[in-house]
Amino acid sequence: MSAVLTSLVRWFDSWAGAERVREGDRRIDWLRIAPFVLLHAAVALVLVVGWSPVALLVAGAFYAARMFGITAFYHRYCSHRAFRTSRALQLVLALLTSSAAQRGPLWWAAHHRRHHRHSDRSQDAHSPAVDGFWWSHMGWLLARENYHTRLEEVRDLARFPELRLLDRFDALVPLLSLGALYALGALLAHSAPELGTSGPQMAVWGFVVSTVLLYHCTFAINSVAHRFGSQPHATRDQSRNNFLLALLTFGEGWHNDHHRYPGSARQGLHWWQVDLTWYVLRGLAACGLVWDLQPVRVQARRDGR
Repeated sequence: MSAVLTSLVRWFDSWAGAERVREGDRRIDWLRIAPFVLLHAAVALVLVVGWSPVALLVAGAFYAARMFGITAFYHRYCSHRAFRTSRALQLVLALLTSSAAQRGPLWWAAHHRRHHRHSDRSQDAHSPAVDGFWWSHMGWLLARENYHTRLEEVRDLARFPELRLLDRFDALVPLLSLGALYALGALLAHSAPELGTSGPQMAVWGFVVSTVLLYHCTFAINSVAHRFGSQPHATRDQSRNNFLLALLTFGEGWHNDHHRYPGSARQGLHWWQVDLTWYVLRGLAACGLVWDLQPVRVQARRDGR
């Protein structure tokens, strides 16, 4: 299979040609990442489609739902096993989070587990201390060495065929989400024209704009939260607590807290540290939908918190 064909196939089957990926290959396959680049360029379409209150509302709601998915499911559940849930809700959360277009659950968790094991050292794929700010922000995920899913890191998750399927065909759910939002806008344009929206407008605001915002708020945890903020805990890395990022990412900005207690389902450790993901998880636990929320260990109390 030629390199060009492999790149095209990977738009739909991200596992294609994984055996040909070499460690240390930091070249960018521009054909492979063309959808990522085009999605950013498509933000300019807001000048063409205009805006409406309903489109902004949908964009905000879809951002919030998927940010919760990234923080609660991809991060705290898949990467750190900070709580437990049923297989049915696991699938629901996987479908929701896959719509964020941040690759599949196995890929995401595998890279994050390696990040914690080698944080801010040479084996860390996205350390601003080692490779600079922009590489840690987004360059790393465009490099060929980081395309494939490291299944050896996530054997606990890889035993679920539905998660493997979503990971392998990671473009499917985002494309279906884009189509659904376009259809919603077209339906509203027909049935409620007074709302001033349309299929293209809903697709651009609801999917394109909210997804790009979601990208860079998530990416900022790797870059900004390892450069700017406070360090209340002495960790082996340069993780920081950043209040603004904590608001934008529903609690992920308490990054130094997280690196000190990575297995905790709660990242805002003080009452004043806003952690929206933790609040929602507590609500789901009260309903019996999740359980075994992992606490900060007793040692945290001895650290002066």
